Order: sequence, then C-alpha cells, then structure tokens
Amino acid sequence: MPVPIPRQRAIPAVESGQAQAASPRGGSAEVSAKDASPAGRTPDNAGNTTDKVENNAAHTNLTLLLIEDDPAGSPIVPDMLDQAGKPIRVRTARNLTEAGRLLTDDVHCILLDLALPAPGHSDSEDELAVLRHVLELAPRHAVLALTASGDAERGAEAVRVGAQDYLFRDELDGRLLSRAIRYAVERKRSESAERRLAEGRLRAQENRRLERGLLPTPLLEGSPLRFAARYRPGRSRALLGGDFYDVVRTPDGTVHAMIGDVCGHGPDEAALGVELRIAWRALTLAGLCGDQLLGTLQQVLEHERADDEIFATLCTVDIAPDGRRAGLCLAGHPSPLLARPGKPARLLPYDNNGPALGLLPGARWPRMQVELGAEWSLMLYTDGLIEGHIGQGRERLGQDGMTEMVRRQFAEGLRGEQLLRAAVNEVRDLNGGELTDDVAVLLLDRVP
Repeated sequence: MPVPIPRQRAIPAVESGQAQAASPRGGSAEVSAKDASPAGRTPDNAGNTTDKVENNAAHTNLTLLLIEDDPAGSPIVPDMLDQAGKPIRVRTARNLTEAGRLLTDDVHCILLDLALPAPGHSDSEDELAVLRHVLELAPRHAVLALTASGDAERGAEAVRVGAQDYLFRDELDGRLLSRAIRYAVERKRSESAERRLAEGRLRAQENRRLERGLLPTPLLEGSPLRFAARYRPGRSRALLGGDFYDVVRTPDGTVHAMIGDVCGHGPDEAALGVELRIAWRALTLAGLCGDQLLGTLQQVLEHERADDEIFATLCTVDIAPDGRRAGLCLAGHPSPLLARPGKPARLLPYDNNGPALGLLPGARWPRMQVELGAEWSLMLYTDGLIEGHIGQGRERLGQDGMTEMVRRQFAEGLRGEQLLRAAVNEVRDLNGGELTDDVAVLLLDRVP
C-alpha cells in the first residue's frame, strides 16, 4: 500500500477560490480562476464544452479542481506530474459555491471529498448527495471521489453513481494520484465518446425506422400484374428523398400507379412527398382520378408546402382491369416507357403534359388513353434517372439515352428487379459516381 503523506507537506501550486493561499515556499500566492485558464479561454455559456474539455487534456497541462472544506490546512494533494512530465495544476474550492465559480472549461478533473456537506441535505439523508450535486454541476468532467481509508463500500457506490474512480484520503501519494487523474480523464473521454456514438446510432436507427415506415407498401392483392421498384435518395445516409411513388388496386380491378418528385431533395421535401403520396392513395381509393385527382393534390401541396416556390411533378397511370389499356396524366413529369415483345421500347405520348403541381392556380391535366396490349412492361421514373451526366462532360443521359439503355437491357433478357437494378447502376456508372438527385423507378409487368 502507498505510504501516507506526511502532515508537514504543503499543497503545491494551489489555485484557490480565496484571494490568497499559503505558498509551499512561504509568503503567499495570489492566483485567480482567470489567470489559471489558458490565454483567451472563457467558459462556454451555451454549454458546448465537451470538445474543449477533452481537447484541453491532450494539449495543455492537466488542471485538477479539489473540492474540500479545508484544502489549505489539509495537505492531501502531493506534487504531481502528468504523463508528459508537466506539473498538474491544482485549483481549490472550500464549498460547492466556490467550485461552481472555478469550474471553467480548462478544468479536466475534479477531486471531491465525499465528507463535504451538500447544500440543503443533512448527513442522514444521502451520503452521496454532494457527489450527485457535483455530477449535475459538471456532467462533462471526470470526477474522483475521496473517502476515508477502509470505506471501500462508499467509494464503490460513488463509482456506481457516476464517479470515474475513488481514492482513500490517507493513502495518497503523488504517483498514485497523478495516475488516477490521467486515467479518470481518459475514462471520462471514452465514456463521452461511447455515449455520443450510442446516441448517434439510436438517432440513425430511429430515422431509418421512420423513413422505412413511410415508404409505400403496394396494394395489388388480386391483380395479375407484377411489381418492382428501386429507390435511391440523393441525401447521404438517408432512406427517403423528395421522390415518391405508390401503387394500389381499387375494388373494380383497376390498378393505379403514381410517381412524383418534389423539387429539392432534403428532409422537408421528403416529408412533403410522403404527404402527397398518402393523399394520392386516399383520394384514389375514394374514387378520384385524372384531372379531379390532380387538382385536389395541388390544393394539398399549396397548403402543406413551406414556400410558394415549391412545386412537384407527377405521373399517374390507371390500368384497366383487363390490363390492355391505361389512362395517363402528366403534371410536368417525364412520360413512362413502354416495352413489348418484338417491339422496341418507347416513351408514351406526352403532348398533353400539364404543368407541375403548385405552379398555376386552376390548371388542368388532360387524361390520355393508351393501348398497352396483351403483354407489356411499363416503367415509371423520376428525372434523377435521366439527368445524370455521361462521362466527364456536361452531356446528360436524357430520355433518349435512357430509352436506348432499357431497350438493350430488355434484349439481354433483364426483367423486374434485375432490370431496375441494372438500369440504376449503369446510370450511376455513366455519371462517374453517385447521383446527386433522388432516383425512383417502378416497373409493372403483364405476362399472360
């Protein structure tokens, strides 16, 4: 066990909350909290001190705040050196009021005497009340609990409550205390990093669950059509962007498909896209279609958007129960691509393309009748699929380039999920890296 510190040794380099404190070489030493701090440092009133406390420990002398009711007369703190051989500075406080004033962001560790009374608590109420008070006062600082020799049970309870370690008052020496301070600072830094990492993971998991829950579940029960979709948000680490799509089958056997794009691809645009998708599903199941449906969606957009400049493009398709015909409405959106056996893939007519939602009050969106045939594949997509660049130049893939690409992939026998995956991957490769815009693609197939 370490040898007890002789009583005649005085506290070195003490920075006291008092105006003057005893100097180990006689006379007096006057050191204020401001003088003890590194040049130009002041406490962060906003509470953002975590990085400062941790970074200071790596780049400056360690500073210890001793909270003890009679630090000048009780020489419990011996000479100490940090890992680099620099003196560990000591700042002292006789009570929690002084401690609060001296607890600036350059303090790295607190050495707390557990015998110190806590404000508003009697000794019988809570033996660790003073520790709990300090932990509330300094949640980002390492704390060492100081207790009487042999009172290991109280020290262990202090660690359970939140201290980084405990020490016996009469068994301290400079080497032991220096090492305990360094370990406590590193342990607190590690605990803070682990807590922030865990909090970040939890937020990411919650965001993923929320966004995944907002992605559509197609309602196609009873339909012979096959469905596939591919979604890639432009936001880094996101699952949901400003693009949205949905597919439902109404009781009369009609299959309704929709794909849209809110301008921009941030979280606000993603939220608005979800609102429009849910509104579209509700209105479709209520029996609305064509111009009436789009006009109502425009009202929803106008009420829900955060800025009058925000608009959304939309493409809706309603496929007859026999699967051979469809109605098409376009609101500033690219026209779907139709592929049939023995015929080259082509874009559906877009001559009657109406304006995007949110641009023109009282706008109209004509519904076009389209013949599909007995066997076909219909691909709906957002402009993220066609606006990627080709190589290093400024040329973009465009609808013609996309059509040629899909023709070739159909000729190679690609269908369903495999086709969409190949299409999105090739567009990304042609772009020379990840696409900056959201991409949504859905595919409906009818095979007799």
